[in-house]
Amino acid sequence: MNIHLQPWTTHKVTNQPPPLENYNAFSRDTLLQNALPDDLSILLRRKLLELGAAVGDHEWIDRGFKANENAPVLKSFDRFGHRIDEVEFHPAYHQLMGLGMGLGIHSTAWTQPVHGHVARAAMQYLMTQLEPGVCCPLAMTHAAHPVLTRYLASDDVFSVRSRVDDYDQRFLPAQHKRSLTLGMAMTEKQGGSDVRANTTQARKQSVQGDSVEYFLRGHKWFCSAPMSDAFLTLAQAPGGITCFLVPRFCPDGSRNRIYIQRLKNKLGNRANASAEIEYADAWAKRLGDEGAGVTAIIEMVQNTRLDAAVAPAGMMRQALVQAIHHARHRQVFGEFLIEQSLMRNVLADLAMESEAATLLAMRVAQAVDRSDHDPAESNFARLATIIAKYWINKQAPQFIYEAMECHGGAGYIEESMLPRLYREAPVNSIWEGSGNVICLDLLRVMHRTPQSLESFNSIIQPVLSESTVLQKRFDRLQRELTRCPQEPALLRRCVESMALLLQCSLLQQQAPESTFHLFVNSRFEEQGTRSYGTLEDIHSTREVLDRAWAS
Repeated sequence: MNIHLQPWTTHKVTNQPPPLENYNAFSRDTLLQNALPDDLSILLRRKLLELGAAVGDHEWIDRGFKANENAPVLKSFDRFGHRIDEVEFHPAYHQLMGLGMGLGIHSTAWTQPVHGHVARAAMQYLMTQLEPGVCCPLAMTHAAHPVLTRYLASDDVFSVRSRVDDYDQRFLPAQHKRSLTLGMAMTEKQGGSDVRANTTQARKQSVQGDSVEYFLRGHKWFCSAPMSDAFLTLAQAPGGITCFLVPRFCPDGSRNRIYIQRLKNKLGNRANASAEIEYADAWAKRLGDEGAGVTAIIEMVQNTRLDAAVAPAGMMRQALVQAIHHARHRQVFGEFLIEQSLMRNVLADLAMESEAATLLAMRVAQAVDRSDHDPAESNFARLATIIAKYWINKQAPQFIYEAMECHGGAGYIEESMLPRLYREAPVNSIWEGSGNVICLDLLRVMHRTPQSLESFNSIIQPVLSESTVLQKRFDRLQRELTRCPQEPALLRRCVESMALLLQCSLLQQQAPESTFHLFVNSRFEEQGTRSYGTLEDIHSTREVLDRAWAS
């Protein structure tokens, strides 16, 4: 007798963790909540709770995967042969953009007078965990606001509608849309981070009265979110390098002469389109004086740098909770992974790193909030943004890899969220200045604003008495900083020390004493490179994990 078994009758699936879904990523993240001001408004907490619910919702998680798996497609021509230069996105991308803009991730910092920056940073931290690709246009739209309000009329359509909490994906002139998004196009092939080497030319043309119009001609090697309604860009005007606003449509409603040459085939950040574009006498509006382009745009860069520090902290958090969830449900050798001391050591080490990154990113955002009325906080924000951007991004790739390894082979499969996070991890380190550029900027800030280092030192001082190890590292830092102008090769060591000292200061204020000392003892070892899971005090690991992911 022949017996034919169906494939699904041969075995039962056991010992597989359930999917991590249908939870609130904000309410479950007590470490993030502790990093926020106690007097955060009810409105802002409601927004964070709504976004946290979406981050943990299975339908939104699926949209994040779909947006990432279905890369944008360039449509250079319509079916009749007309040049259109449009980028088509998967519907999931537009849904995610609608979620982010509907909650005001692009606008909250400017529309909420109290704690707007830190609340917005927390929202971007959560949104990154859902799909990092949409965070780029949200970040640039947010960061362009100070430049627009400084140089445009208060009722200008770009200044007003880029703050509207709505998402309008239609490709139309700005005056016909409910809301607008903004991008940035500065990098050129020959210059990279050296924007003063840009060769794009701005030609002046007089029109009626004393009015002057500008037309740009040149090539931009990287333009993220090319479907934005306008771009801030730099070009060489007669008076020197100048900042311009370049809309997708001219004032008469015709398409501006911005031609998308190709979309970049990137390692990660797949949901977000990045393009090479050509300005072929594209109409532009000057922002600021000729020759003052770098000065005009520097505040936008500073704000996007903060986002580039917040994003890896969010990705680290998502990688951590995925690893903890897996370990809580997966049994090996008759025991749950979370109960095995070696795995608990790894997870606790990751949890401390995640907490330190979150605290640092949110502390910098709070300093930005206080900058308008507190000069010391303003000076600290300028320096600490650089430090956080550099250090958190240096930690993220190795961190996410370690979280991936906690899953074993399951973490290497594309159906898991970990490969997507791993591919995404390097990009924020490169955006807005890679490591060496960031370190050199730190040197410039300390030279031009010595008070910034004084503000940093005043924040660090209280924690130094807690440990001779910290005092020793601080003293070494001071000696090395005096040598940096002549020996720039020391800068990376200095930024690393500054980041770790800041994180220790924040943990001393926010974390249990045992966690603080565990972090100090493990991060200031002198024997060289260490790997995660090498904590000596294994008795404190359970407490660390309980705080990181409360049941």
